[in-house]
Amino acid sequence: MLPKLYPILDSANAADAFFNAGTGILQFRAKNASPQEILAHAAAMLAARGDRECTLILNDRPDLALLAGFDGCHLGQEDLSIAGARKILPRPKILGLSTHNQQQIEAGNQTDADYLAIGPVFATSTKQNADPVVGIAAFARLRKLTSKPVVAIGGITRDNARSVLDAGADSVAIISDLYRDCTAENYASQLQQNVEDILRRIL
Repeated sequence: MLPKLYPILDSANAADAFFNAGTGILQFRAKNASPQEILAHAAAMLAARGDRECTLILNDRPDLALLAGFDGCHLGQEDLSIAGARKILPRPKILGLSTHNQQQIEAGNQTDADYLAIGPVFATSTKQNADPVVGIAAFARLRKLTSKPVVAIGGITRDNARSVLDAGADSVAIISDLYRDCTAENYASQLQQNVEDILRRIL
């Protein structure tokens, strides 16, 4: 069962805010970081988590997820296949797969992925060369094509997250809106306030 909030971070900075708020899952995604940088951030996140319960997912690299001691990996359509990744991360490690259309969802439903991500639901600025926007109505239709848990992703904020959950998402991935009103001076406290506000709105 996926938690309703699926935050995606690009660094280990202030990861404590998510552990303090009781976030049940956290993905680290740093597309342009080196393996050494990824492992350093991963180690910092593990240290910050301590003995608190929170599933840690690494984006793209099952090999680094294994080395980091993370709980799983999230894969895109151009990454290693789910079957290939499962050889590196056998169960109980978690594997997620990004999908963007009916064909990819139907194919993903036949894999050993633990969950599928569907999107972008709305326009997003956090991903270069993003796939075409799906929209709420199409998302609701596409969600019915899989029996797996679904994370909705792409342009989701605290203001529209409820509509996406109502359309059938088990969880909503939020990225940019995590940092609303954050400045260098208030970064950690504002981030935690944002996370708590988002959780209040969607739980």
